[in-house]
Amino acid sequence: MASLNHPVRILIVGGGYVGMYTAFRLQKKLSRGTAEITVVDPQSNMTYQPFLPEAAAGNLEPRHVVVPLRKVLRKCRVITAAVSGIEHARKVATIQPAEGDAYELGYDLLLVCPGSVSRLLPIPGLAEHGIGFKTIGEAIYLRNHVLSCLDLAASTNDRERRRRALSFVFVGGGYAGVEALAELEDMARYALRYTPSVKADDMRWVLIEAASRIMPEVSVRLSAYTVDRLIERRIDVRLNTRLESADGGRIRLSDGDEFGADTLVWTAGVKANPMLQHTDLPLDDSGRVVCAPNLAVKGVSGVFAAGDCAAVPDVTSPDPNKLLAPSAQHAVRQTKTLAENIVSTIHGGGLHDYRHKYVGSVASLGLYRGVAEIYGIKLRGVVAWFMHRTYHLSRMPTFNRKVRVLADWTGALLFRREVVSLGQLQQPRSEFEQAAGKRELPGIS
Repeated sequence: MASLNHPVRILIVGGGYVGMYTAFRLQKKLSRGTAEITVVDPQSNMTYQPFLPEAAAGNLEPRHVVVPLRKVLRKCRVITAAVSGIEHARKVATIQPAEGDAYELGYDLLLVCPGSVSRLLPIPGLAEHGIGFKTIGEAIYLRNHVLSCLDLAASTNDRERRRRALSFVFVGGGYAGVEALAELEDMARYALRYTPSVKADDMRWVLIEAASRIMPEVSVRLSAYTVDRLIERRIDVRLNTRLESADGGRIRLSDGDEFGADTLVWTAGVKANPMLQHTDLPLDDSGRVVCAPNLAVKGVSGVFAAGDCAAVPDVTSPDPNKLLAPSAQHAVRQTKTLAENIVSTIHGGGLHDYRHKYVGSVASLGLYRGVAEIYGIKLRGVVAWFMHRTYHLSRMPTFNRKVRVLADWTGALLFRREVVSLGQLQQPRSEFEQAAGKRELPGIS
């Protein structure tokens, strides 16, 4: 790389955890004369996903859990578009803007980190009635939807319709599913003080997990404790249970239970971004890019990968075949090694392996409730909830966003929650279309 006559062109595919953090580190380490950094992502911002449950519950302003890429990456070129393919043999990527023709973009060094998408199973009715929990749009939709369901239940005389509206089903017992359910249930329980015709016992919250335990990232003891805390809140936890059908909004489970529900949230795993299938990079059976411990892609030169889309060996494990689990914790930590190795590659130096030390895990179960395991010490309740907030606040990028998040939490301590459903956000043109239907408007078809 040092022999190039022009600045090294670094292309970063993906502006999530890995892409944004690595670009941020590189723009501080490399001058414009040394490198030109380009970040391509369909979204113009990075979402800090661990805060999605709090944004859904109304504890955080949605704008404060996303980071504008152009504002943070001032020394980088940010392209808001999708990468539809990569041909590393020619060192070009195909860029597809939201509008207009696709074009090719050349590079010298490539970082592949498009992340993951929800892993859907061929379950009848899931695609039609389910919703994921990976984006800020999904989080805000769920908040409005849950509050709208409470409004509907308080306004109808149809008992079956009321039961469906007050039934909330979450499939997947990982961090995303448990935290999303716990935060939204906590919000809904608070909202009931303004709907006296609906009681807490009228709601039905169900967590479905195919494995024998939830939150496999923590110890068995802490996992069991979390289940006990959820059950205390009358949340129905179904372990060793699978969703078999959601056809027509009718939930059918492998244990034989069947009931109607208007809310079905799917958080049962992720898979590598399908875009990787349109590249000439080596992929494993799961569709992830095959990497060495130093995060360089095996079998090719000048390509790195990390995050959910990368199959990276865990060098801290005695099992040589063990790979790192897809998690935000790894994604953030890998960026330091990535940036150092990319800089070293440009200057002709050696590469370092990514090694991680397990520090612990934290999870929020609603306001003032949480579980944590830090350096083997198990924490519960308010202390764990405080540790959860402290840890993720420290990992939130930019001082600006840290202050805004802290201000949101401070305001929540001083004032009551806002539990207003902005359902019109889901269909902003409905009233306009209704008016257009009554009276034909020129230029509208």
